[in-house]
Amino acid sequence: MTGPVPHDRVALLVNGSSRRGADAYGRTLRGLRSAGLAVMRSVLLEDPAQLPAEVAAAVGATCRLLVVGGGDGTVGAVAGLLADLPPEVRPVLGVVPLGTANDFARTLDLQPGVVAALTALATGKVVDVDLGRANGAPFLNVASLGLSVGATHALHPGLKRRLGPIAYPVATLQAYRRHEPFDIRLEFPDGDREPLELTGLLQVAVGNGRHYGGGNTVAPDAGIDDASLDVYAVRAGRIREHLSLARLLRSGNLVHHDHVQHVVTPAVRLTSDRPLPVNLDGEISAASPVEFRVQRNAVEVVVPQHITHLSHEGPPTPAEPATPDRGAEPVEVPGQT
Repeated sequence: MTGPVPHDRVALLVNGSSRRGADAYGRTLRGLRSAGLAVMRSVLLEDPAQLPAEVAAAVGATCRLLVVGGGDGTVGAVAGLLADLPPEVRPVLGVVPLGTANDFARTLDLQPGVVAALTALATGKVVDVDLGRANGAPFLNVASLGLSVGATHALHPGLKRRLGPIAYPVATLQAYRRHEPFDIRLEFPDGDREPLELTGLLQVAVGNGRHYGGGNTVAPDAGIDDASLDVYAVRAGRIREHLSLARLLRSGNLVHHDHVQHVVTPAVRLTSDRPLPVNLDGEISAASPVEFRVQRNAVEVVVPQHITHLSHEGPPTPAEPATPDRGAEPVEVPGQT
């Protein structure tokens, strides 16, 4: 079951530092009003540190729909703030994808740009989706350690503005040249599997959504409403091995490769042989040791009317088991102890 999109008491919040934020703000505001949405509050945000205060102001004004324009980091931060609210005061989240990757929008089957987002907001429906947590910090798409963190450091704003989505592979290549392998231990606090020791790794990713990194797929069956996290670890190796892995990123079949360990779980605790920063939806926002959990049906969000793979289920009841809807057998990784 899905719900209608609230068109009364709408707030608009656009990150002016996102790739197209400042240019799109006026068009989005005019478009919302032209589509019959009653915008009672609108803000062009110059400093992302203002996000919590602006979301609180929208909630305090009893807004029923909060439209957020920005990239995955902005949308994920707002989603985390909304997920902390009681359901009776929590606005529905509307997304105008204005970033570089826009992977959450891809997961929702939202086309890029203001016009497609306005169409969804005017004619779409409301579903609920899961949220990932890393030591409590929210992420919608994927959390990762290793190569992706180096790529994030290399992915400075100027590179993203000049190259757009192509900036991601360019930054990844730069990070690959400087990468040092690392070892981890994975423990599963819900008792759904035995601990794993993995050595000599290139990257670990923990996916909540379906897409990441500018359109790559977490795993073939990954979904943002399946009450589970897809965890995969890639062993460091020779460059020709990694090139073969890279070809599998778009489809998510990377998880079936011999050099990749893949598990599906509602929660995992990760410790590493040295403290490592953690990338959450493109932002360095946590560090190991880190516990990842899925927060079931945490956020209501607007999607296009044609969507059939997402629905509105409501928050889990206490009687519902906190177990994933699907499973995966571990794949042995050379070097695993």
